[in-house]
Amino acid sequence: MNDLKIFGLPARQGRWLFLPLGITAMLCLGTVYSWSIFRKPLTEAFKQQGMIVGATDTLLPFAILLVVFAILMPISSRYIEDYGASKVTAVGGTIVGLGYFLSSFATSIPLLIVSYGLIAGAGVGVVYGVPIAVTAKWFPDLKGLTVGLTVIGFGLSPLITAPLAKFLIDTYGIDSTFRILGVAFTVILVGIATQLRFPPADWQPSSQFITSRASTKPDHLLSSPSFFALWSCYAIGTLAGLMAVGIATNVGKEIIGLDTDTATASVSIFAIFNGLGRPIFGWLTDRIKPKMAAILSYVMILVASIVMLNTGKGQVGNYFLAFSLLWLSLGGWLAIAPTATLSMFNSVNYTKNYGIVFTAYGAGALAGTLVAGNAKDIFGSYTNAFIPTAVLAILGILIATFALKPDPKSQQV
Repeated sequence: MNDLKIFGLPARQGRWLFLPLGITAMLCLGTVYSWSIFRKPLTEAFKQQGMIVGATDTLLPFAILLVVFAILMPISSRYIEDYGASKVTAVGGTIVGLGYFLSSFATSIPLLIVSYGLIAGAGVGVVYGVPIAVTAKWFPDLKGLTVGLTVIGFGLSPLITAPLAKFLIDTYGIDSTFRILGVAFTVILVGIATQLRFPPADWQPSSQFITSRASTKPDHLLSSPSFFALWSCYAIGTLAGLMAVGIATNVGKEIIGLDTDTATASVSIFAIFNGLGRPIFGWLTDRIKPKMAAILSYVMILVASIVMLNTGKGQVGNYFLAFSLLWLSLGGWLAIAPTATLSMFNSVNYTKNYGIVFTAYGAGALAGTLVAGNAKDIFGSYTNAFIPTAVLAILGILIATFALKPDPKSQQV
């Protein structure tokens, strides 16, 4: 296997080119985190057709996409090796593009839920696991670093896609923007698919074989109190973070009084914190354990909620502080949860276990949407949405303190 070549280079060097491919794919998929840029243009477009849509209505396509993504990601990941990285990415990428393209013809929120939420969400769920699996296979010696670098593209996506989406909407309109993105994502993801592949089964990056001493004792995940503690903590953490993702632009304009350009730019800034949350909390979780990392994230959510409850017109600093903390915490949970799953339960069953734990992400997305949307629709302001996030942060601290611990039935490595 020493003569194996990738992209014309020896495999040990050529494998690094899978990283920019994976990051690019994740940047496309992570456009969902730029949804707040689409909400006002959609509201205005529906208004021109004589329809009045509320805040909850415009958040639902975003929430449904995340729910479908959370359900399909662990399911589709089981079939990547059976059908190959290239085929799965090509199929999923085409579905993503189709979902965005069909969204341009949606004349109501229910139709947008189908095209964007269900179809595009399914595509995101199918593709998401492929770059991670490819990277993990090619880098058994640097799995944590390289997988972390790959998924950071999803979190950083709004840094690029938020201003891009705004430019396209301002220039071509909301319908044409969906079509442009649909075609672009199809071309990019299918193009990337042609280059993705797994290494031969017996390939190693060096002469040293990498082994692990994993237990063969099965988990009793769904009957374990530790699972319910982790699932609840994950749902609370993602609820606050995904709520912040969905309403960032609207809060900036409606509560703080920012102009559209500044509100859009703020989403790009928050994306940096979301991306940084992954490596920062991944590093912290290894050193201070999942319980303390979770408590730290909830303290950040609590501080952010209190700040926003006392923020009004013109208080730009408070807005940036609070939403930076919320986006940082969201990125953090995408590192805390998989690390906690690995350390709290039997590592041999990690893929299956994390797939079940990941459903908390979808639950958090849906609950966050309902909290934010109803706060706006009932009280006329997003400010009241930060009361439940503050309460849930305190609940999360209590759950993490007393229940977030390794499952005693799972033999540790």
